[in-house]
Amino acid sequence: MPSKFEICPGRMIGGQHPCFIIAEIGQNHQGDIEIAKKMIKLAKEAGADCAKFQKSELEFKFNKRALDRPYTSKHSWGKTYGEHKRHLEFSHEQYRELQKYAKEVGIFFTASGMDEMAVEFLHELDVPFFKVGSGDTNNFPYLEKTAKKGRPMVVSSGMQSMETMRLVYQTVKKHNQNFCILQCTSAYPLEAEDVNLRVITEYQKEFPDIPIGYSGHESGTCVSLAAVALGAKVVERHVTLDKTWKGSDHAASLDFTELGELVRSIRTVERALGSGIKQMLPCEVPCHDKLGKSIVAKTAIPKGSVLTLEMMTVKVAEPKGAPPEDIFQLVGKKVTADVEEDESITEDIVDHYGKKAKS
Repeated sequence: MPSKFEICPGRMIGGQHPCFIIAEIGQNHQGDIEIAKKMIKLAKEAGADCAKFQKSELEFKFNKRALDRPYTSKHSWGKTYGEHKRHLEFSHEQYRELQKYAKEVGIFFTASGMDEMAVEFLHELDVPFFKVGSGDTNNFPYLEKTAKKGRPMVVSSGMQSMETMRLVYQTVKKHNQNFCILQCTSAYPLEAEDVNLRVITEYQKEFPDIPIGYSGHESGTCVSLAAVALGAKVVERHVTLDKTWKGSDHAASLDFTELGELVRSIRTVERALGSGIKQMLPCEVPCHDKLGKSIVAKTAIPKGSVLTLEMMTVKVAEPKGAPPEDIFQLVGKKVTADVEEDESITEDIVDHYGKKAKS
């Protein structure tokens, strides 16, 4: 059984606890704090557990040439990549405002720290857990410093190999027991053939003492549901108010109607997963009482006869007789009463069978 831990105050993940659902607002707010607040509220109304953003301290995430390079994409918010990113980056004060709003709405709030200084700010902000984006998963100094902060961690694994993920596990585990790994493919939007959900199962084998989850960028909700059926304990999906908006993440995002459908469907799948114990359930008893079959006499069987397979058959019968799965156990046993043709062979008239055999 995967380990469990408290990812947010009062909210456990792992084991039999409900899947933790993260609405990844990221930078789909278009740099507008009012849009960001609206998205936080809609995430709460859809049933998500957490609204998540992306925080960068740009001079620590990018070098000068990367910030100064021309950015002529249709998704650009400026002439250079730096101008573009600055348009989408909320200030520290705006983050405090968003955190306060999320608390008022009643949803957990955090962000991916996209560089070490962003992690320092988020630590100061007292977020419940750190999200490590795929771009920093193989950034081992970053991982080590983040793990040492002592907050729970959710680590995406896009663009990584299993060998790297083993090192990630070892690096984080050394300093922090409370973390999980998400299967992720870093493509926007993501085609079904590149999702590779079976990695969830491989992670469960490789890292059996931590919860495993899924971060998806595909269209629709069915793949994320399949991840939950495979045992994902965290599901993260990007969300947007409009998939046609400027920005490369919007097309890979769910709208809030879809997010609501995903949340409801995940909760249904969780109920449907059950205990894993195969047995007749109370809800099946009426069907069994009506249509469940019994062993009946194929021919008249006099008292004292030793039962053979040829004497018995299986039918829906009144009253209920011995269950069909016991037919081979009855062979060689004596009946203690006459049984007419087509009558049920009940356990009380077979010597050394059923309750009498156990007493």
